Amino acid sequence: MESGEKVRNLIAFWLLGLCNNYAYVVMLSAAHDILSSDFSNSTTLTVNEIREISNSTRDCNKMSTAAILLADIAPSFLVKVFAPFILTFTRCRVVVMSLLTTASFLLVSFSTELWMAFLGVVCAAISGGLGEVTLLQYSARYNKNVVSTWASGTGGSGIFGALSYAGLTLVGFSPRHTLLLMLVVPFILIVSFFFVLERKRRPLRIVSVNSDGEPLLDEEEEVREPKEDYLSTEPELYTFKEKINMIPTLLKYMIPVGLVYLFEYTINQGMLELVYFPDAWLDHSSQYRWFLVTYQLGVFIARSSVNLIHIQRIWILTIFQFVNLILLSYEAVFLYLPSIWIAFIIVFWEGLIGGAAYVNTFYKISHELSGPRREFAMGATSLADCIGILTAAAVSMPIHTLLCSLPVPE
Repeated sequence: MESGEKVRNLIAFWLLGLCNNYAYVVMLSAAHDILSSDFSNSTTLTVNEIREISNSTRDCNKMSTAAILLADIAPSFLVKVFAPFILTFTRCRVVVMSLLTTASFLLVSFSTELWMAFLGVVCAAISGGLGEVTLLQYSARYNKNVVSTWASGTGGSGIFGALSYAGLTLVGFSPRHTLLLMLVVPFILIVSFFFVLERKRRPLRIVSVNSDGEPLLDEEEEVREPKEDYLSTEPELYTFKEKINMIPTLLKYMIPVGLVYLFEYTINQGMLELVYFPDAWLDHSSQYRWFLVTYQLGVFIARSSVNLIHIQRIWILTIFQFVNLILLSYEAVFLYLPSIWIAFIIVFWEGLIGGAAYVNTFYKISHELSGPRREFAMGATSLADCIGILTAAAVSMPIHTLLCSLPVPE
């Protein structure tokens, strides 16, 4: 029974990771369609059919997909800033997450104006940000291995989200109908949390001692299961000041993973849509979509590997990702790579680096910190990748405009 319950929790956190990031990934995969004026039509158009050319020498969209990324990450960032500092009403948060995800798919699929589509993207962003902070904090009550299954699930959302959107539109579903089919995801989220995941309790907290020197327990706190520590003598982080004072101790986790994500999303939203191989068997729009699928495959594999491969020096991954940025920036400017397969390999490696940085960072936290400090660190450190992505979205838009103004190299 005990092992069955353990497997049950691992499966639940995998599903929660999958559902939490799914809408975020789908909105990025649909970015070209969302920015087109024909998105709400019932027919499926290729990106080449709806493309607006901003320069006669390069095949560029008028608006960078970084605009969708910005709408998909800025609200998430604000949620992650404040959520770790307020009380965690986990069940209520999960219900709100499900409702927001549902609203995101409905708003985008039925949008008749661009602002409606962007509002749907914002709903997906708020849901994802709230979910990451809430569920990472909640994972501190469980076995450390749930962090790896959560990370694997978030990686799975990338590959499944990108493949499902590309695949359904490929077989003839319109973008609008494709998003409506994805309304099953928030339902799976609810089922995973309330019915699959085993309820875990906070540890008993010592609030005082009686006249005999025996600890008195806070009656509002609930007991962990057997084989967990019943008493936690580590002080809980109650005040805002105590939590702020802990932030500097988390920078060793936050800075490397934040830089990895800065370089990674600058590649994805600032460079990849300008990497084009005219002699390949795929058109420009299909190349971009399959680059994203390849990237998400790398992320999924890396996030699922932490129980096999542990990386202690996260800063090494930061260097590797910076090299990837340099390579693909050169390709976007000079179009020097002789084969699209080389680009696919680089993008796959980029995904591996990003996924490894994420999962190994939280794996280190789960093993180096304990109790309420670990719970707070999980939520606060999730800000780092959000800051990196937000910065990448801001810089990718002017980069897109600049590169589109350049002539195609001879």
